[in-house]
Amino acid sequence: MNYEFLNHLQEEAIGLLKKLIATPSFSREEDKTSELIERFFLEKNIHPKKHLYNVWAENKFFDNSKPTLLLNSHHDTVKPNSQYSRDPFKPTIEDGKLYGLGSNDAGGCLVSLITAFLYFYDKENLKYNLILAASAEEEISGVNGIEVLLQQLGTVDCAIVGEPTQMQMAIAERGLMVLDCIAKGKAGHAARKEGDNAIYKAIKDINWFTTYKFPKVSELLGPVNMDVTVIETDNKAHNVVPAQCKYVADVRVNELYSFEEIMKVIKENILSEVNARSFRLRSTSIALDHPLVKAGLSLGRSYYGSPTTSDKALMTFPALKMGPGDSGRSHSADEYIYVEEIKEGIELYIQLLEQIL
Repeated sequence: MNYEFLNHLQEEAIGLLKKLIATPSFSREEDKTSELIERFFLEKNIHPKKHLYNVWAENKFFDNSKPTLLLNSHHDTVKPNSQYSRDPFKPTIEDGKLYGLGSNDAGGCLVSLITAFLYFYDKENLKYNLILAASAEEEISGVNGIEVLLQQLGTVDCAIVGEPTQMQMAIAERGLMVLDCIAKGKAGHAARKEGDNAIYKAIKDINWFTTYKFPKVSELLGPVNMDVTVIETDNKAHNVVPAQCKYVADVRVNELYSFEEIMKVIKENILSEVNARSFRLRSTSIALDHPLVKAGLSLGRSYYGSPTTSDKALMTFPALKMGPGDSGRSHSADEYIYVEEIKEGIELYIQLLEQIL
């Protein structure tokens, strides 16, 4: 490994992350950060491509006869929560921590993957093509992020998805299914005990969601989890028995069930009408004998099943979720990432890629 070149790239990565933090990039509003990333590549005489707010670049000696490895992370962020004590858009390094919105989720991952891409960019005779993709709308699972970008990239054979995992390997990931449910009753006057209260019907179904256990438990991902997260009625008057009660269920699915199987069980057990917003974010996994995982194991990386959903869910090819930072810091107030985590992440990404490229 060329450590002098690596040290230079690591410092550039920290500088790029500071610029990204200072540039607001809420989901669907990533125009400025997409321009920033595009400009970063152009300054290195690399000509990236852009679709909507997604930016990607191919290695110098891209060869269509070779398989393609995608390096992907996102440049959108959530909005800062009300408990921030710092300016979320002011990148500051204190005690080895780089503070700022998106520093941990997933700016550190993105600049680390960009750096690994630059390290290999102009090397000849690689076994894989490399594509670096900085995608949009990950935080909202939007259709104009990685999903639309993949349609532009051609055939991709495997991927590394940059999300904060402490540089351990998330080889499986829960699927996410959001359900809109409606319990229906009949309106009436509360004082006269008229009508059929939809809230009471909803409570019965919600109780089922909180107590039912799907029998198949994954070694990597554990059981299927269901939580009711939103509830509302169609009226605001205290003296009217509500005719309907709407609620939302967040269902996290392990790799042992399809969404269709889960829906069948739910519909057989509740009275409410239930509709899934989509079946897009399915559970995914990558085999332990895949070259990416084997390379990670050889570097002493552990593996686990991730409870959170990422753009990996929208990929139809094997993908390994792995990156610097800690998922527990994501979306937290005064978000930060350690500078050393980024430097270590860059070095480990390069070491991993060296084994397969």
